[in-house]
Amino acid sequence: MKKINLGGSGLQASAVALGIMRMDALTTTDAAKVIETAVTNGVNYFDSADIYGQGKSGKVFGEALQQSSVKREDIYIQSKGGIIVSPERSHGSEVFGKRYDFSKQHLIDVVDQELQHMKIDYLDTFLLHRPDPLMEPEEIAEAFNTLQASGKVRHFGVSNFNPRQIELVQHYTKQRLLINQLQFSIMHTGMIDFGMHVNMTDPRSINHDGGVLEYSRLHDMTVQAWSPYQYGMFAGVFIDNPKFPELNTKLQEIADKYKVTKNAIATAWILRHPAQIQVILGSMNPQHITESLAGAEVDLTKQEWYDIYFAAGNDLP
Repeated sequence: MKKINLGGSGLQASAVALGIMRMDALTTTDAAKVIETAVTNGVNYFDSADIYGQGKSGKVFGEALQQSSVKREDIYIQSKGGIIVSPERSHGSEVFGKRYDFSKQHLIDVVDQELQHMKIDYLDTFLLHRPDPLMEPEEIAEAFNTLQASGKVRHFGVSNFNPRQIELVQHYTKQRLLINQLQFSIMHTGMIDFGMHVNMTDPRSINHDGGVLEYSRLHDMTVQAWSPYQYGMFAGVFIDNPKFPELNTKLQEIADKYKVTKNAIATAWILRHPAQIQVILGSMNPQHITESLAGAEVDLTKQEWYDIYFAAGNDLP
C-alpha cells in the first residue's frame, strides 16, 4: 500500500483509509473481519464521526478492534465532531434535525464519548465536521489546547471547509490543521472542473469552494476524499449504474487492462491526482474492500485519467 505524509506531519498514512460509517450494521465478529481485511491489505488509517450510526458505529468498531488481532498502536484512528442530529427536531425531515455546535465543551464531550465508545485512550486526528456559521474560533482553540494537553487528541483538521473558513480557524489555533475531508470522485469533480474553465462563463467555470484543492496543496493539507464511488449527494454509486453506461464501459476497459475491478480503477483515478489525496472507502464488505484497495497499486497514465474524466460526461475548453 502506498503511503502519504499526512498533512506534512510525518505521519505515514495509507493512501486508502477505511471509513466506518456503516459499521453499526455489523456484528462484532463481522466488523473484526472487516478491520483485519483492511489491515492485511495495507490500510493503517480508520475514519469515524460521533454521529455515525448515532454513535453505534464507534462502539462496534471498538469492540471489534479488541476482538481482532490488530494492535491499537499499529493504526491511526480519526473521528469528527460538531454535528448534532436531533430526531425530535426533524419534523419528518433529516435536514431539520441536523444542527452544528463548535462550542468548547461540546467538542471536548464528543472526543470523550468517542474514546469511550471505541475503548481507546486517544485519537490520532480529530476533525471539525462541516463548518458551523456560529463557530467562535477562540473556543475551538481552547478545545484543541485542552484535548491536546490531555493527550486525548494528537492532531487536528477540518471537513468540508473552504479556504477562508480554514484560515479563520487556523488564525486562532496553534495546532496546524493537517486535513480537509471533502467529497471527491469521478462523478463529483467540481474541485478541478473550474480550474480548467478559467475565464469562461459555462457552468463548469463556477468556483464553488474557493479553490480548496489548490489551497490544500499550497498549505500541505491532505485532502481526504469521501464517497469515492458516489454521484450527487448520497444519490447512489456510479459503479455498474445503468445511468452511466459510457463511464462503466471505460472503467471496465481499463480494469481489464490492469486485471482489477472497476472499483479499483475508480480508486486509482483519485490517487493519480498529484495532490496526494487520501481515499476514504466506506464498504463493509471484505471482498469489495480488497478489490477497491487494489487500485492503490494501479498507476494510470495521464491519458487514461482523461479518458475516464471524459467518459463521466466532463469536457475541456
